[in-house]
Amino acid sequence: MPSRPITDYGALTFDCFGTLVDWETGIYNMLLPLQNRLPESHPHYNDRMGFLKLFIKNEGIVQRADPEGLYPDILANTYRAIAKELGVESKDDEAAAFGNAVGDWPVFPDTQEALQRLQKHFKLVILSNVDKASFGRALTNQLPKIQFDAIYTAQDIGTYKPNPRNFEYLIEHCDKDLGVPKDKIIHTAYALPHDLVPAHKAGLASCWIERGVDVPAACGGGQPDQYPAGALGFEWQFKTMKDMADYVDSL
Repeated sequence: MPSRPITDYGALTFDCFGTLVDWETGIYNMLLPLQNRLPESHPHYNDRMGFLKLFIKNEGIVQRADPEGLYPDILANTYRAIAKELGVESKDDEAAAFGNAVGDWPVFPDTQEALQRLQKHFKLVILSNVDKASFGRALTNQLPKIQFDAIYTAQDIGTYKPNPRNFEYLIEHCDKDLGVPKDKIIHTAYALPHDLVPAHKAGLASCWIERGVDVPAACGGGQPDQYPAGALGFEWQFKTMKDMADYVDSL
């Protein structure tokens, strides 16, 4: 149970892709050319969950091999790695399109209205594993009504979440740039291994946005009871961003 009311905090720091933007749908749709090259007898044919798990595994391998690589290159190389694992052709134009698709992934329908309501109570900050140009396209295409107070990307930091350096950077810069100290931050995210586990380790309060309500989630990292005792410790849990905004507005 939270030891302090949520309105006692000054900033919500967000993972964007997965929490605010439906990256699972966007990624799966862009992987369909690879799926269509599989025989119908293949275990991953028409297997959304399996393809997304292949994405998570291979993206992590590519990121660890090239922690300073720009996200479009990470995505393109992930596409090629998935194709190689499946034993199908990867076309260069498909890999390039996959790498540049961040700004085209669908936003969750509740996101913008919820953020506009939450902005009346908190500063809004992004901590994302994308590059600055890709997030710029996302602001234009997916989140045009939102003015974030700060945006920190993997390109700024030089590493990808769940590296603890990303959360150290977040804490330092929220204090320096916004005047919001560590004990006034709530890290708000969908992905447990990429966000909520390292946020808890960094000593941040956190909120789990479950997502995956209508379609089983693949990229969030499972359920909290699958993690060792003490690895997670989020104070709030909501199905959607709308539910979070409703809760804050009710106080």
